[in-house]
Amino acid sequence: MSDLAEPAVQDPAAPRLRVLRAGPCATIQDGGRFGYLRYGVTPAGPMDWAAFRTANLALDQDDNAAAIEISYGGFELLCEGAPTWIAFAGGGFSWRRDHAALPPATRVLLRPGDRLSAQAGSFGAWTYLAVEGGIETPPAMGSRATHVRSAMGGLDGRMLRAGDLLPARPTAKRDPAFFEAAIEAPWLEKNGRPLRVVLGPQDDYFTADGLAAFFCSEYRLTPSADRMAYRLDGPEIPHARGHDIVSDGIALGAIQIAGDRKPLILMADRQPTGGYPKLGHVIGADIGRLAQMRPGEACRFTAVSVAEARAALLDVEEDVAETPSRLHILRPALTSETLLGINLIDGFVDALKDPGPYLSGCDQ
Repeated sequence: MSDLAEPAVQDPAAPRLRVLRAGPCATIQDGGRFGYLRYGVTPAGPMDWAAFRTANLALDQDDNAAAIEISYGGFELLCEGAPTWIAFAGGGFSWRRDHAALPPATRVLLRPGDRLSAQAGSFGAWTYLAVEGGIETPPAMGSRATHVRSAMGGLDGRMLRAGDLLPARPTAKRDPAFFEAAIEAPWLEKNGRPLRVVLGPQDDYFTADGLAAFFCSEYRLTPSADRMAYRLDGPEIPHARGHDIVSDGIALGAIQIAGDRKPLILMADRQPTGGYPKLGHVIGADIGRLAQMRPGEACRFTAVSVAEARAALLDVEEDVAETPSRLHILRPALTSETLLGINLIDGFVDALKDPGPYLSGCDQ
């Protein structure tokens, strides 16, 4: 186990979360490690930035605070130490506090002994668990974001595993008005709209028929998808000038077309440079929707201008910023499981043996 997994001195008043189960790809991420691409260091950070920020803003804290990124392998933790406010948001995952079901985007208080679990639900590949004060792991080059390939950031630069103890920064006592809430976040809901793409910078490396095929066809996400890149399958996109270029910088959402003529879209853990022509870039407003795809799911693309891409990004940022005003008092879902967990009956009487007031004055 990591030295960080069990701190030598523990503040009993500090919130702590014990990992009980962690599926593949569960890591600690903050807003990302920026300013080092020129030195070959990837930014890392969340795959779905809007969901990540939504979870943090629901706790009324820095929207780049370190949180837990969870994939559809699932996750479970135990609250230790002090009571801890947490919030989660992302794909349509199934969340439970102990045995009680929770909405896929929620803010709740965990008390010592409470268990919180997440598993893949109706849609989505990623969800984010934010903790009040943020996860307090040592920063690396100014960020706590985990990049597993370079063993940097997070908890020893690796994926989380059972037994890890995650410390959070103690925060000021919460206002008594702070309440458990469901988060209304329509910007995180699944929709079938095409993913928007800004062409370039090497769109002239492709034939007109190739570009037409890309924008007129359906592509499916293959199992070769991870935090570094999403590989798609569909109609081939012919090159007009070969598939090699002088390596240049890679931005989030870059759509590379290599020798197999199939799209490869670079994601959060992308390499800093690449030597294949880039047809275009999935815009920032849609990168979260792309990230939330599961293998086998289909998507389409449509071309937009830089101005349209910028306007779309500002719209999503404005929506996410409204998170604190979109919190609604959490009410338990009236499922059969919930009802069975409530003590609706505190006893019974036998009316024949002990008629009491029910049959008084009646012919027995």
